[in-house]
Amino acid sequence: MITMNKAMVIIFSLVFSISLNAQQVGDHTFDPVINNPVYPKEKGSIVLIDEAHVNFHTLEGRFQPFANVLKKDGYVVKASKDPFTEESLSRGKILVIANALNEVNLQNWKLPTPSAFTDEEIKTVVTWVKNGGSLFLIADHMPFPGSAEELAAAFGFKFYNGFCMKKESGKDIFSKKKGTLSDCGLTTGRSDNERIPFLQTFTGQAFEIPEEAEAVVTLNDEYEVLLPEEAWQFDKNTKRISANNLVQGAYMKFGKGRLVIFGEAAMFTAQTQRGQRKFGLSAPSAKHNVQFLLNTIHWLDGIIE
Repeated sequence: MITMNKAMVIIFSLVFSISLNAQQVGDHTFDPVINNPVYPKEKGSIVLIDEAHVNFHTLEGRFQPFANVLKKDGYVVKASKDPFTEESLSRGKILVIANALNEVNLQNWKLPTPSAFTDEEIKTVVTWVKNGGSLFLIADHMPFPGSAEELAAAFGFKFYNGFCMKKESGKDIFSKKKGTLSDCGLTTGRSDNERIPFLQTFTGQAFEIPEEAEAVVTLNDEYEVLLPEEAWQFDKNTKRISANNLVQGAYMKFGKGRLVIFGEAAMFTAQTQRGQRKFGLSAPSAKHNVQFLLNTIHWLDGIIE
């Protein structure tokens, strides 16, 4: 149980974190070496990054390092600035939706958090995946799960619109050794050099998966989900539930298509705060995250089974 003194320290640190969000930018100095690119330069599948839904992460913004990793692997990465229609989705093979928001929550990270997508868009995305498209849906901590929960539910996933946090201090490291990281195509890759022994995430959310899906990152009793009324605002009355056996990453085939869902976004890009603290792909403790990103895209592309 968290004592009151400890709770106050946590509250102070998290409120301080939200004050830094405006200084949270893509780390454009991040330049990883890709030793075995899957495609020649600009000859790979087209990856669309959604920018039509008030996205916190965009191609030229916080997800530029994400895009650069894919480009070094030969992929063609484009911004998708139009609402989801059959025509707009036909422009690419893989659709990445990272931290979409309803416009009412752009400067207001508190409840309610309505869907970022119309009912018609959700139906269109589901049909597109069923017919062979590949979706990489990323929804970080509150308010982002609320904005994407209807889209996730259309595929059978249940999001918790909160914060998945470790009860005690320490990095969020998930490993095969601890049984919190599964042994699957996304963590074995194409060769021994692409195997992932552990991953690091950076807070995020937790969710439930349908029977057809496979967990990649599984949470244990070291974690709990905090469900505040407003992002980063916690007190002794904030609702908490156990995160034990919830997941933070999962994948599944859906009809002819493929789907990967993660409840954390920073792990897939490189960022800095106030030009100093590096996190995500830039963090020394996240040294396997770049390869995991590539493995994930390779699975969505049908290169890995």
